[in-house]
Amino acid sequence: MLRTLVALLLLVNALFFAWTQGWLDPITGSHANSSREPQRMQLEQQRERLSILSPQAATALQQPVCLEFGPYAGDESLRSAQAALERLGLTPVAWQVDTGEQPGVWAVATAKLESREQLSRKEEAFKRLKIDFEPLSGKPDEQPSLLLSRHPSEAAAKAALEGRRPLRGELRDLRVLQLQAPQPRHLLRLPTANGLLARQISENREAGKALGSAKTCVAAAAAATAAAAASSAASR
Repeated sequence: MLRTLVALLLLVNALFFAWTQGWLDPITGSHANSSREPQRMQLEQQRERLSILSPQAATALQQPVCLEFGPYAGDESLRSAQAALERLGLTPVAWQVDTGEQPGVWAVATAKLESREQLSRKEEAFKRLKIDFEPLSGKPDEQPSLLLSRHPSEAAAKAALEGRRPLRGELRDLRVLQLQAPQPRHLLRLPTANGLLARQISENREAGKALGSAKTCVAAAAAATAAAAASSAASR
């Protein structure tokens, strides 16, 4: 009986010691020493980042403002920007997407040359004719080749090529080459944002990287306000 009592006392002392060290916190759900809780330290605000705003500044931050981001070339960059807004707590009803088309790029270039020696001869000939050129880049299957001019449409490139047709010799193998296909071009607009949201976005490095810099779209904000007023009047 005495041995059992001694063993029980030792067990109680061991449990008490483990609790004072915080080893049982995950089991008990309580903290042995709340003054040393790491969670409290994590929640502590950084004093150097705090600032006191005047009533005027606080009011200005709450004023509605239209923010515009972009343009984004292609759908993937748009989805990345929208995901950044969702991580900030916004829902799709908070933004508008204005989609257009980013023109492609066409070029007047030489045919693919057979060797580096042929490339050198072509460069020397263009220099004699005082024709500007640059090495073609970004299209490994078309190299080596020389690029003479860039154009915003295929028609413009063909017209430039026809303008060079009277020049024979080294210009007889010129062609029109597409460097970049047309692709969607998106603008992302927040018509009912405010200064607080703009500040939150500017201070969030991840959101800033995905969204880019914001521009104020005053005209769009006025249009949104007018539309809201018209809708309210119609519902009466």
